[in-house]
Amino acid sequence: MRTAAGRRLFTLVRGRNAERLALVWLMLRGYRPLARRYAAGGGEIDLVMRRGDVLAFVEVKARASMEAALTAIEPAKRRRIGRAARTWLARHPAHAGLTLRGDAVFLAPGHWPRHHVAAFALDLGSA
Repeated sequence: MRTAAGRRLFTLVRGRNAERLALVWLMLRGYRPLARRYAAGGGEIDLVMRRGDVLAFVEVKARASMEAALTAIEPAKRRRIGRAARTWLARHPAHAGLTLRGDAVFLAPGHWPRHHVAAFALDLGSA
């Protein structure tokens, strides 16, 4: 039986590996990384990627099944991503004129990564 600390470590390692895989997957599709694991404003953004005039704030979800991964971004998580994205944009004003999206990359064993464009709405309103 796993201890709580062992489970947290396993989850952390799986998440970091998933983020690396998602980063490579998106780069192969022409996206350029601007930030990884950006934390601010009470939230975290796994990847900030740019392709052309699109700035994508990407959430990466790895689960035991693709069905579980596809349902893993809940409303509270979307709000935290929005707060972090607002802070990121305030600190990087040169990117403010781009088209902004909340994308997601879902991963599960035995499946190719799934990149969902505009997977969730970015709430960039004031705190």
